[in-house]
Amino acid sequence: MQATQKPDIQDIVVILTLLFLTAPFFLLIYISLFNRRKKKHDDEKLEMKQSFDNEIVKTQHEIKEQTLQTVGADLHDNVGQLLSLTSFTLKSIKGNEPDGINKKVDAAIELVSRSMQEMRQLGKLLQGEQLISLGLNEAITQEVHWLERTEQYQITYQAQNLNSVTANPEKDLILFRIVQEILNNAVKHSRATRIDINLLYKAGTLQLQVNDNGVGFIIDPSDKPTGMGLMNIKNRAKMIDGTTTITSAPENGTQISVFVPYP
Repeated sequence: MQATQKPDIQDIVVILTLLFLTAPFFLLIYISLFNRRKKKHDDEKLEMKQSFDNEIVKTQHEIKEQTLQTVGADLHDNVGQLLSLTSFTLKSIKGNEPDGINKKVDAAIELVSRSMQEMRQLGKLLQGEQLISLGLNEAITQEVHWLERTEQYQITYQAQNLNSVTANPEKDLILFRIVQEILNNAVKHSRATRIDINLLYKAGTLQLQVNDNGVGFIIDPSDKPTGMGLMNIKNRAKMIDGTTTITSAPENGTQISVFVPYP
């Protein structure tokens, strides 16, 4: 019976030597892959931060541009008209009508007073960034106020539980711009006469919902938003980890809901 052949001690030494020599090589590969993945992760985080910072700057610029457009329109339609009426009233005063002078002067004073009130309101509007610093609720309230002045829309705005949460200025800025875009869509495209806005804080989430009674539209089955305005709304909500749902149908208005973790 042949004895079992034992492994040669030299073979064992060779194997152990190879393992010892190759282990650092595999360790270096692992470290290299780890560092490469970490760098990629860090680059992605940096890119996301840069993208977010760029979006903040872009949003601030758009809000200022929207504000200037509103101010320009109001100066032309309201203040300009009031001052024209003031000028017309003063020019219509005749020295041979003493009884009518006081009435026309009083009317002119009233028109000037209204013009000054309008200018003070425009001054508040120009302080858009300051309004946002006072909170999202105050900024939306002012936006609704200016839309109501046109007397073309019936608007309701309700805010709930906002006093129980610490504000997040960057998210507020993005959300305020989302509100502006939703209202612009309702005014320019939906031909709505009624707009309802609800802002609710609940269980760590800020919920924004805007309904209008406009003409509505057909929702794309792929859930892709149609139009740059709706795309901007979804993309901006996504940048602050939010989600957006859009519900609409022809002649049945539109409902846009945005859910954002807050603060």
